[in-house]
Amino acid sequence: MADKPSFYITTPIYYVNAAPHLGTAYCTMLCDVQARYRRAAGYDVKFLTGMDEHGQKVEEAGASHGMKPQEWCDSQEPLFKDLWKQIEISNDDFIRTTQQRQYKAVQYLWERMKESGYLYKGSYDGWYCVPEETYFTENQVRKSDEANETVGQHLCPDCGRPLERVQEESYFFKLSAFQDKLLKFYDEHPDFVQPAFRMNEVRSFVEGGLQDLSVSRTSFDWGIPVPFDGKHVTYVWFDALLNYMTAVGYGDDSDEAKAELARRWPAQYHVVGKDIIRFHCVIWPAMLMAIGEALPSHVFAHGFLTVRNSETGKAEKMSKSRGNAIAPQDVIDLLGVEGYRYYFMTDVTHGEDSAISFERMEQVYNADLANSWGNLVSRALNMSAKYFDGKTPELDEGWEQRDNPLRAIALGIEGRYAKCMDSLDYVGAKDVVMELVHAANHYIEDSAPWAVAKDPARAGELRDIIVNLLESIRICAHLLAPIMPETSVEVLRRMSLEEEAATDDLAGVCEWGQLKGGVDVTKGDALFPRLASQKK
Repeated sequence: MADKPSFYITTPIYYVNAAPHLGTAYCTMLCDVQARYRRAAGYDVKFLTGMDEHGQKVEEAGASHGMKPQEWCDSQEPLFKDLWKQIEISNDDFIRTTQQRQYKAVQYLWERMKESGYLYKGSYDGWYCVPEETYFTENQVRKSDEANETVGQHLCPDCGRPLERVQEESYFFKLSAFQDKLLKFYDEHPDFVQPAFRMNEVRSFVEGGLQDLSVSRTSFDWGIPVPFDGKHVTYVWFDALLNYMTAVGYGDDSDEAKAELARRWPAQYHVVGKDIIRFHCVIWPAMLMAIGEALPSHVFAHGFLTVRNSETGKAEKMSKSRGNAIAPQDVIDLLGVEGYRYYFMTDVTHGEDSAISFERMEQVYNADLANSWGNLVSRALNMSAKYFDGKTPELDEGWEQRDNPLRAIALGIEGRYAKCMDSLDYVGAKDVVMELVHAANHYIEDSAPWAVAKDPARAGELRDIIVNLLESIRICAHLLAPIMPETSVEVLRRMSLEEEAATDDLAGVCEWGQLKGGVDVTKGDALFPRLASQKK
């Protein structure tokens, strides 16, 4: 694959203090759709996800279940891998921070940091949030003042939970030295943080002044030890962020690893939740600058999924205590895996918080998948089989040059679609495809092939109608494949075009005029049976 351009995309590595949930699945799907699209567009893709297993929070989670930290982490791995398999995640690698490759890379990082001059030993005396694994200065914390809180308690400004006072010897990373360097980098790379309004948040944070970062702990030992000071273990974020480079060979002296690192780094996209952009857009770039490594091209920060309250109509944070938490399996049970993927990838604005509901899921599924895409495939394939002896029509010379409403929309469709996909605008990409799907359904009604079929003198007209429909379906199947891979494979199979499914030339395969004539066509069962209303 050396002749193909590299495309490296990552999810954050997920904490193992709890099972994967709707939010982690959403983020992973965002990356999966992009990875599938890039493979189809001719890139040599590496798609990384994994688990973040060190730190006080993980140690406490294991203890609460009567397990040692490693035992707890090992018990969580199948929960992630099984869900990713179920929802058709196509990751190429799965990294765990307890793996030997990460241990080796983090210790290598410490040596490089020591050489850089941006590391010093001191004493930390301040506030620490265990759930957020984050340090806070005195002027960042919130003092409790509400009736249901202990008055005077120091609370995390991010999650609102009580903070711990930490006093311990620590190594510090001179983050404060990178304020001007980071601001200059943001000026030179205005699309580094996406969406654009997130860049404004990052810039504002950096302009407010940066504090040096405590990057080691001595109060517990569940972490990677500092190679030159055994009583210190690595601060969990200093460890976790490095996973993106570890997975492409950082810290490995072999020729193969060095070649991989040279080819893959820097990554094109880190996709993260908006709550961790400070780590990915400030701390991580500064770390890379300190050790002389290239910075990733983009960090895309997605919003949170909230739940639309059916009674008040307001968006609420998902929580078990409120009884409004939705598990991935709940959505799969309603929509199926492909419907699940379609809803979250095409009806959620990915850079902003988005309210979801079962009612809306049903509405989108029925309108877009059952009534539009599924209906189009079923009707067109059924008519081809019925009117042309179980096959696609034989093609006459020059058919692809004839003007028709569907060809007019299909010309240049991949370019319009790619413009959206390249910037993770999956809603826009869906709109491009659905324009052709809706037009094809209207074309059926306008051309009335069932009436044309009754007149033998109009056989050529009937053939053209069915061919135009099948060619539109073929193109739409390719463009919908990153979002609903199994459905697209099945549609192409029903048209005897299975070999097209593994394309790495999306632009070429979406050009109008490549349908195969005179091959078997199968109607098959409904791809998306209509859902009866289920009020929840």
